[in-house]
Amino acid sequence: MLARKRRHLSMQDIADRATVTRLTVSKVEHGDPTVSMGIYARVLFALNLEKDITLLAADDALGRQLQDAELLRR
Repeated sequence: MLARKRRHLSMQDIADRATVTRLTVSKVEHGDPTVSMGIYARVLFALNLEKDITLLAADDALGRQLQDAELLRR
């Protein structure tokens, strides 16, 4: 929501750019888990934030700890 507002874009602007409905944009902004990752990617692209998708799970500290613990047990 803040990224959209910083750019002075309405929900409808983003919906049009991402080819989704306004309701879907609202769900994305509220973190609705039923929205597909593809839709999230389209909304990021509509906001010119598509490069930020590479940051998802980029620093998985817990995952690394679990993996290291498993490796030490072997």
